[in-house]
Amino acid sequence: MAFAIHVPRINNNDDEVKLAGLQIAVGSRVTKGQIVGQVETDKAVVDVEAGNDGFVLAILGEVDATVSVGSVLVWVGQTVDEAVPLPQGTPPGAVSTSSAPTAKAGALLAEHGLDAAQVPASGERLTVADVERFLATGGAASTPSRAAVPATASKVDSVPDVAGELKLLKSEEKGMLATVTWHRDVAVPGYVEVSYDPAPWDEYAQTFGQQHGLLLSPLLPLMAWRLVELAAESPRLNATIVGSKRYEYAEVNVGFTVQAGDVLYLAVVRNSAALGPLGFVTGLVDLQRRAAGHKLGPLETQGATIGFSSMARWKVSRHIPILPPHTAIMVAHAVAPDGSGVLGATYDHRVLNGSEAAATLRKLCKPPKAP
Repeated sequence: MAFAIHVPRINNNDDEVKLAGLQIAVGSRVTKGQIVGQVETDKAVVDVEAGNDGFVLAILGEVDATVSVGSVLVWVGQTVDEAVPLPQGTPPGAVSTSSAPTAKAGALLAEHGLDAAQVPASGERLTVADVERFLATGGAASTPSRAAVPATASKVDSVPDVAGELKLLKSEEKGMLATVTWHRDVAVPGYVEVSYDPAPWDEYAQTFGQQHGLLLSPLLPLMAWRLVELAAESPRLNATIVGSKRYEYAEVNVGFTVQAGDVLYLAVVRNSAALGPLGFVTGLVDLQRRAAGHKLGPLETQGATIGFSSMARWKVSRHIPILPPHTAIMVAHAVAPDGSGVLGATYDHRVLNGSEAAATLRKLCKPPKAP
């Protein structure tokens, strides 16, 4: 029998809260007490826990969306193929034909060859959660191709024949799994790289740091800021694909990789272009500091629209990063043991071609005019 995980009440004055994060996917296994997500108001962020062991059958909310306190957030069953209970008052087999799909739900419908009229809606709009619930109960009209399977619908792997023990993934490991799965199953990744002379950038960063009294070199934050400028100039860099259309973001949210012990964070500077160079540098440095202490908030690790990664500290000559979900380009910075610089880019070929990615790297090779 399926059981529900409900949206908790944070305080008596709020009947609605924001779904700030999810650490589960349809088909994944959860255990009693496991954190499955977070909800927030303007006053607090609260973890949502599973009340029993089981498999996630359906998720009835989208991250960053508003959800009602007390409503069902997640359905969990004893088996992965258990039926999802219908909303209260819904006759068996009833299908709503009056709910228009959200943009993301429309893209998911298209991927699976479905019509919105086939899928029951749980609210005024047909959401991704509604479509996923429909798919989880075997309602797909057709079997999608491998490239069309969304990350949230990944199959449960069978246990290998070699003796071993299953270990629960940490929240950051689940995030990495979701990222890698999206990169594999949704994006069409390509990679290009160029060599560059690090000296002009080093000089630029030194001058900038002296002018603003910075204690540490702002080299990497300044290079990431230059990427922000390029994305603002070329909206195709700051975009993704939804269905058969390009979705260009209204803001540039830079995801910057931070290695904190054995945890790799993608720290997100939201609305980066509005900060200016100094504001961006100080904001990113603060994010890096808090990431090192494992103190990032849920919204500071979500919503990247473009990415920057550096492995210069490890003196590698090349690294090919994984695209974060719903991004078109992730820049890779490296400095080889001989001091030569390399800039690479993993890009989503559905959005950009190799020429566009290479042109972006060539522009990034040189700093702007002296600060």
